[in-house]
Formats: sequence, C-alpha cells, structure tokens
Amino acid sequence: MQMLFDAGAIVMADLILSGDNALIIGMAAASLSPQLRAKAILYGMVIAAVLRIIFAVVATKLLAIPGILFLGGLLLCWVCWRLYGEIRTGVDEQAERALETADDSSAGYTGPPRRTLLKALWTITLADVSMSLDNVLAVAAIADGDTTLLVLGLALAILLMAFAATLIMHILTRFPVISWLGLAVLVYVAAEMLARGILDAQHGIAPMLGLMEGYTFGNGH
Repeated sequence: MQMLFDAGAIVMADLILSGDNALIIGMAAASLSPQLRAKAILYGMVIAAVLRIIFAVVATKLLAIPGILFLGGLLLCWVCWRLYGEIRTGVDEQAERALETADDSSAGYTGPPRRTLLKALWTITLADVSMSLDNVLAVAAIADGDTTLLVLGLALAILLMAFAATLIMHILTRFPVISWLGLAVLVYVAAEMLARGILDAQHGIAPMLGLMEGYTFGNGH
C-alpha cells in the first residue's frame, strides 16, 4: 500500500512539475515546419524523461550521504516556492497553448523548413538540463532511496507525458486544484526531508555536529 502511495506521489509530482518542460517543448516544436512537429514533441518528451531518470537515480544516491539530506530539504522548499509561482502565473495554461499551436499545422511557423529537428531537440535538451532540478529533487525525495520505485514511478509519468502531454496540461489548467494538491504533497515531503536532515541519527546534521543523539526515522512517508 505504501509503495502504491509513493508511486502515485512520484507520478503526480512529475506531472505537475512538467509544465515548464512542456512549454519549452511546445515552443520549440511550433518553430519547426508542421511535418516535423509531432516528432519534436514526442522525442522532446522522451529526452526530458530520460534526463530526469538519470539525474534522479544519481540524486537518490547523493541524498544518502550524511548532511546532504538537509541541503536537499532546503532545495525542495525552493522547488515548492517555484511551483507556487508557476501555478499563480499559469505556466500549465501557457504550455497547453504552446502544444496546441504545435499540433495545429496552420499555426506557428508554416513556411519551408528553416530549422532541423536535431537543432530543435538540442535546444530542448539544453533547456531540460537546466530545468530538471525540481523534478529530480521531488521524485528522489519521495522515492527515499528505492531505485525500483523511482524508475517505475517515472516510467509511468513518461508514458503519460509522451502520449498525452496536451491533455495533461489541459486537465491541470481546467482543474487547478490538482496542482495545489500536488504542491501540498511536495510541501509535506519537504518538511519531512528537512526534519530528517536535521534530526536523523544517520544522516542528520544535528547528530553529526554532536548537538544531540538523533532519532531513527522509518522509510516511506
């Protein structure tokens, strides 16, 4: 039951944090000739997903280093604040419009090919590398060291985004309560992560500095 909850939390976190990625992919695709756009959207989503899996597996291992958990908790608080700003400014709605423009052969750039698919994917990759920190921290914190859970949760989110990105952005725009619920989950995870980063007997900074004995926290949320 706990594994199902955590897997669901990973999927939700990844989807609600995908608005900025979807916006970049949609804008890059819309700048291509219509015949290349579908490939750009699909390959762009796959690139974003693969990068997140690689970075998240690395982050999961790093969070096991004593002292890093507290830093990760602080960064996850920043992620929560950033997501709050995205919800307020309607990033999901902008991403939905960008993807719809890319799907419409009569919208966006409609002239002869002036940019190759490879160049568009390179732009998407660079943007994803710089924007993947939020996804990586959130899903790594929820997975809590369970690499199998991490990969399974992200794999499901990948399939959803690869084949239903526009629909997902539409749902998040139509029902903003989903994004607020996702933010609440991340705030909870960030608070727990900070508590463990300070108080955990093995990884907390307080026991490391000899300020207290520390507590043993169970895995899971």
